[in-house]
Amino acid sequence: MAGEIRFKRVSGNSDLPLPAYQTPGAAGMDLCAFLPDGPVIFEHGQFAMISTGFCVELPSGTEMQIRPRSGLALKHGLILPNSPGTVDEDYRGCVMVGLYMLGRVPFTIRHGDRIAQAVIAEVRRFRAVEVAEMSDTVRGAGGFGSTGTR
Repeated sequence: MAGEIRFKRVSGNSDLPLPAYQTPGAAGMDLCAFLPDGPVIFEHGQFAMISTGFCVELPSGTEMQIRPRSGLALKHGLILPNSPGTVDEDYRGCVMVGLYMLGRVPFTIRHGDRIAQAVIAEVRRFRAVEVAEMSDTVRGAGGFGSTGTR
C-alpha cells in the first residue's frame, strides 16, 4: 500500500463501510450511497447528487477521481456526467456523487449500494508561461478527428 487516506463519517453515518478496494488488483475504492431518508428511484433523464456519508483528507499532491462503476453504467445506464469528478486535496466536505440516468428502465439506489469508485492519483502542478509561438508537431492544430479513425 502507498499510504493512508483519512475518512470522517458525516452525522448519522454509523453503518456504512469505509470506501474499500474490492479485490487486490482494483484501481478504485468503491463508494456507497448514504441515504438515511430512503432509496432514490432514478427515471430516464433524472439527475441527483448522492452523498457517500464521508469527508476525506487526501495526502498532499493527490486528488480523488470519482468514476462510474461499469456495471451501473453499462447494465442500467446510470452515469456520472462529470466523469471523472475531482476531489481536491484541500476539500474537507462530504464527498458527493452526481448520478444521471440514461437508461429507460427505472433503477433504485438504496442506502449502502455501491454507486461509484474513487481512484487516488498523483497531481503535478506547473507554472503557466505565456509564449508568442508554439513548437511545431506533425499534428499541428488539427482538432477532433484530425488523425482519422484507423
